[in-house]
Amino acid sequence: MAVTIAAPILSQTVPDDENPNNQLDLPKDLTIFGQSDPNVRKATAIVNGSIITATDVDQRLALVVAANGGKVPDDEKERLRLQVLRNLIDETLQIQEAAAQKIDISDAEIDQTFQRVAGNFKKSPKEFAKYLTSQGSSETSLKRQIQGEVSWRRVLSRKVEPFINVSEEEVRAIMNRLNAAKGATEYRIGEIFLSATPESMPEAQANANRIIDQLRKGGSFAAYARQFSEASTAAVGGDLGWVRAEQLPEQLATNAQQMSSGQISPPIAVSGGYSIIVLVDKRQVLTADARDAVLSLKQVSLVFPKGLTQEQATPQVESFAKAMAAIQGCGKVAEAAHALGADVVDNDSIKVRDLPAPLQDMMLSLQIGQATRPFGSLSDGVRSLVLCGRDDPQAASGPSFDQIQSQIEEDRVNRRARRYLRDLRRDAVIEYR
Repeated sequence: MAVTIAAPILSQTVPDDENPNNQLDLPKDLTIFGQSDPNVRKATAIVNGSIITATDVDQRLALVVAANGGKVPDDEKERLRLQVLRNLIDETLQIQEAAAQKIDISDAEIDQTFQRVAGNFKKSPKEFAKYLTSQGSSETSLKRQIQGEVSWRRVLSRKVEPFINVSEEEVRAIMNRLNAAKGATEYRIGEIFLSATPESMPEAQANANRIIDQLRKGGSFAAYARQFSEASTAAVGGDLGWVRAEQLPEQLATNAQQMSSGQISPPIAVSGGYSIIVLVDKRQVLTADARDAVLSLKQVSLVFPKGLTQEQATPQVESFAKAMAAIQGCGKVAEAAHALGADVVDNDSIKVRDLPAPLQDMMLSLQIGQATRPFGSLSDGVRSLVLCGRDDPQAASGPSFDQIQSQIEEDRVNRRARRYLRDLRRDAVIEYR
């Protein structure tokens, strides 16, 4: 549910000398005093005179929990609470810096973004506000988050972006390297980076293991990255974009090359801390990917009566499999389905990569008019996909000059932004209550 303003960028793990946590005078272990009573607004921290209350923390924490489908254990919530407080401190510093630069974020602009987020949930702003309240958060909390992100982006556009220069030679060099690497494997990676000193590495590893445990139980990688990652890509859910192995630190590259799509790594020790990565996808550089082929399919579905046992269903599945294997072209699908008492659904625009992984391999091996082996369950019934057509993808042309230039600029802006925020933290007067 976090509001993302920035676009995905290519990023490396934060080096030690750029890591804000190595420079901050913030206590490692924060204790939030007072009971979690929404009617009692106790100060948790005072940042340059601005008060962050326990209610502010609770309502922002509720956004994180909601983004993870509510599947966050109580002990994990307490750890998340500390991270949320740190995030609120940063957010307060960003809003204060925008005010110091005489940057005004209008209510209308915040309302417009709030309305867009509500639309993503297929709700009106009023309905969405009620939904947030039902989750233990509030419209005010989300709007403050929007204000913080918009304020910081506006500060960067005034104080950082005008001083970023990318030469034509740099862009051409990258384009030449891409062309030279045609056919090499690229990886779409998500990363959560946890910084640590040599002394705190065991603690960081333990934190990483707890996060991985929650992710494997169904937690949102993007939501955890936004709250915990200390890399510049935290604002975009940890998305590193498409990278080649040689663009990654050696430890991350080694793991990525051994992972399958959707897999989450164990904690990886890197310079300055630990990283957790997820392999979203992989492809060949400037090469057509067969999984981008657009298929025309007919799905034949047979639903089992309620109460049917596995033993009773087996003969029906065998009969279904035999009938589907005997199909000779899509023109015979309706006839075969009628004989089986099955239903037929057409889909003329589905990409191979949008199918579940086991089905992708089956579809790529089929010829036009052939059907997959049956798949399904007692509760969902048995199904088979018949391939009626395939539009193969064209070879990828690669990113344009402008796209590469924008990506380099965004990466440099984010590196400067980390240093900017580090300086704001260093100069801040923060009192914990």
